[in-house]
Amino acid sequence: MALTVEDGTGLANAEAYCSVAEASAYHTSIGNSAWAALASDTVREQLLRKATAYMLQRYRPRWAGWRKTSTQALDWPRYDVPIKDAPILYGGSPSYYDDASVPQTVKNACASLALRAATATLLADESRTVSSETVGPISVTYDAYSGQAVRYKEIDTMLAPYFKTSGGQVPMVRA
Repeated sequence: MALTVEDGTGLANAEAYCSVAEASAYHTSIGNSAWAALASDTVREQLLRKATAYMLQRYRPRWAGWRKTSTQALDWPRYDVPIKDAPILYGGSPSYYDDASVPQTVKNACASLALRAATATLLADESRTVSSETVGPISVTYDAYSGQAVRYKEIDTMLAPYFKTSGGQVPMVRA
């Protein structure tokens, strides 16, 4: 089944933020040869679907702005997503990301998560944390207060510019 990639119009049947070709170009550009070593484009498409599903589950409540249409399958494209580090326009209006596309960084994050999905479950079930374990002469104790879920700091950092800011924070602009 061919992968349906969001093209910026808000497709009701979109399955991924980026295509196999876009993911391949991204991984080639940063030297990730593991992506090219995957069995086939069919496998790559499946991984892009998994990555997109993870992004929907993990980041949906955090995105700034609003989905472009009520019928679109994915969270992007969006409108009213401010470009946080862009200069304020004359009259005090912020600059916004294009609402007719998926930002390249979102596509790159999807490609990066797809590669991770080749070797791990992105949204794995959680269980109780082991507080102490001894196997022969080796003993391990885990922090009882640490979170159990895997967090992908690289992805969170890549996507941070597209997240909502808390209501109490206002950007300061020198006049």
